[in-house]
Amino acid sequence: MNIKDRLELIKRNTAEIIGEDSLMELLKGKRKPVVYIGTAPTGRPHVGYFLWGLKVADLLKAGFHVKILIADLHAALDNTPWSVLEKRCDYYEKVIPEMIKAIGVDVKDLEFVKGSEVQLSPEYMFDVLKMSSNVSVHDSKKAAAEVVKLGDNPKLSGLLYPLMQAIDEEYLKVDAQLGGTDQRKIMVLARENLPKIGYSRRIEIMTPLVPGLIGKKMSSSTEEGKVDLLDDEKIVMKKINKAHCVEGDPDNGIMAFLKNVIMVMKEDNGEKFVVERDEKYGGKLEYKDYKGIEKDFVKKELHPMDLKVAVAREINKLLGKFNRKKLLELSERAYD
Repeated sequence: MNIKDRLELIKRNTAEIIGEDSLMELLKGKRKPVVYIGTAPTGRPHVGYFLWGLKVADLLKAGFHVKILIADLHAALDNTPWSVLEKRCDYYEKVIPEMIKAIGVDVKDLEFVKGSEVQLSPEYMFDVLKMSSNVSVHDSKKAAAEVVKLGDNPKLSGLLYPLMQAIDEEYLKVDAQLGGTDQRKIMVLARENLPKIGYSRRIEIMTPLVPGLIGKKMSSSTEEGKVDLLDDEKIVMKKINKAHCVEGDPDNGIMAFLKNVIMVMKEDNGEKFVVERDEKYGGKLEYKDYKGIEKDFVKKELHPMDLKVAVAREINKLLGKFNRKKLLELSERAYD
């Protein structure tokens, strides 16, 4: 794959890349660049994780070494009980590779790093203190607002969260960070403040967020608004059936997941999205791209219930590739 093709693969389906002008130079100058994404082991991972999972897959295909930071200390700073951290880390380390493999990508260049293995060194904590002398309470709170559960009376731990995420870029020795658009303020804080303590800015790659089945954002803390990676076929169908999906209005979690996850994989694999219908309702529909689906949905030629059944079927195909028995055992220990 040439550099131009690698660049296009990295850029596709992103919401924003800060430092994009440096990306081409990185690809030219480094044989295997390093990128990381941090994920705090809080709630159980859900199908919304496939959005950044697809971008991890793109980066692997583009020749990157990808580090997954299992951010156990960040989870504790975000009010996850210390007593369950180790079990949740174990679950995340097992379920995420299953997700990437379900997409169809080799995970040999995927590395897992536990936050506490890096972040408790004297040097790291010294840099946290140095950065804290440059960042105001206001700026730290602003950066954390979309990521940390601050509440009406924020704990000091929540204000440390963005400083640590910024410094992670240096101590993980990466060229870029990957995250959702909800991470943008933390990424900007990192670019503004790392040079003040002697470190270079990194490239920041952001994916869009997938709306929940009910509500604005798919979240591990909202059970009815997300499909868990270990939900069985009946539960998946039940949750998808209950999802908000108003006829003719494509602004919902079902359409967003279809656009950003299902159809990306379909197009990569040269497959069509199939909607099975009884002949009396018009018969089977086949789509090669998302635009055709949205067009028919807006024109009310594709009914929400038919769409939901087709989407649920595709999600179950993906989740069917997981080793559910082993993962369920780990999940029960971490989330009893």
